[in-house]
Amino acid sequence: MKNSSSFEQSIPERISQQLFIATNSCNLEASLETLIEASKSIEGRSNLASQNILPCVLELIQCVIHTSGDVLLLSSLKLLRNLCAGEIRNQNVFIEQNGVGVVSRILQDAMQMYDANCVIIRLGLQVLANVSLAGEEHQKEIWHGLFPDKFLLLARIPNHEVSDPLSMIIYLCSRHSELVASFCGDSGLPIIEEIVRTASSVGFVEDWVKLLLSRICLEEPYFPMLFSKLSPIDTYEDSNKAKCSDISFSSEQAYLLTIISEILNEQIGDIAVTKDFASCLYRIFQTSVSIIDSTPICKSGLPTGTIAGDVLGYSLTILRDICAQDSKKGDKDVSEDAVDVLLSLGLIDLLLGILRDIELPAVIKKALQQAENEDRTNLPNILKACPYKGFRRDIVAVIANCLYRRKHVQDDIRRKNGVFVLLQQCVADENNPFLREWGIWAVRNLLEGNLENQRLVSELEVQGSVDVPEIAEVGLRVEVDPRTRRAKLVNASRPFQDS
Repeated sequence: MKNSSSFEQSIPERISQQLFIATNSCNLEASLETLIEASKSIEGRSNLASQNILPCVLELIQCVIHTSGDVLLLSSLKLLRNLCAGEIRNQNVFIEQNGVGVVSRILQDAMQMYDANCVIIRLGLQVLANVSLAGEEHQKEIWHGLFPDKFLLLARIPNHEVSDPLSMIIYLCSRHSELVASFCGDSGLPIIEEIVRTASSVGFVEDWVKLLLSRICLEEPYFPMLFSKLSPIDTYEDSNKAKCSDISFSSEQAYLLTIISEILNEQIGDIAVTKDFASCLYRIFQTSVSIIDSTPICKSGLPTGTIAGDVLGYSLTILRDICAQDSKKGDKDVSEDAVDVLLSLGLIDLLLGILRDIELPAVIKKALQQAENEDRTNLPNILKACPYKGFRRDIVAVIANCLYRRKHVQDDIRRKNGVFVLLQQCVADENNPFLREWGIWAVRNLLEGNLENQRLVSELEVQGSVDVPEIAEVGLRVEVDPRTRRAKLVNASRPFQDS
């Protein structure tokens, strides 16, 4: 970093003198440090606004740009950032004195010179972020000064100290409908794409990236377009080098689903997703299910460490939280429509089919093997292993939420012979934490207010059973059907009564 002493002589006297008077100093670098310290407090910023220091700082920055005085430039930017932190007079003067143009020039030069540590870029963005907090007019000035080209270049810098303030600026600007429309068009959507790519590789510290993605993907209808833009590009010269399970999705798509899942889970009941979002998520999940066979088995939960596994798992948890939305909170029509869309697309059929195809919980498997051995018959060849720990639980959770106070879903599951399938989920399973709790919730929702389903469970006849304590604890028992000679789970407790 260059020393400032050789450049101070080139600074116009009227600029340096104003700073010297304000700090009772005769050294420019020392004056800036004094002003930076003073500007850290609300009272200090107000006092400096009364002295009209900000225009002087902007002039100094323009002089320093021409003389390449890095030390003075960094100090000036720190002071400018502090001055614009919540002091409306300084924020207004910044706009009036073309502060956006000055900072934009700094950002452009820093990107061209490749500021490896991104210190100048970070400070410049922090200045703009503070100014953008002042309101719509300030945000529009920043938007028109940097959109789209400079925003795009900044979004490509692989550093969270850049992407965090950049996301803050864009998020604040995206509160205005006309800016959102342009931002999510052909010129703007690539910026969000690059922000996601950057965040997926370097992460983020502040939550502005999540807030921005919540706005774009959940509050606005742009999730399908963004997800599509993040599709993988076939760069493999030898296709055999690519994992077949990961070809359908990109790591950035998996990352986006991870963030959306976090957002929905944190704000469950507060965000009512749209029908288009729900149908897009269903298609993603449906595609990911088709590659279960080629997905490496993960013995841990989410994240799995594979692209396909994470897309499968996080799309499933998003579906769970969509179906958990209480229509009494927020927009009733939107929340109900989203679930209805999922049901009309065949969500229940798909999930029941998966439950029938994957391995049974260990305790059920043990009980059935015991029953089959006593009857000297063989268990059927079983099935597919769960792609990650908790996969079965997540499927049951989606079904359970779909069942809540929806009689047509209760009836649909009965007609699809899904009652026994759900009863099998009411057990503890080390590979599916909280499976028992979700299974009981599913059965409770299946039976609530539904006499037909209650009658089906209560009329099961005991034909001979196998004693397995874990199953008996939840009022179930394993029986061997005398006609088919196959083992099954039946109710061993008193019949359910309609309240």
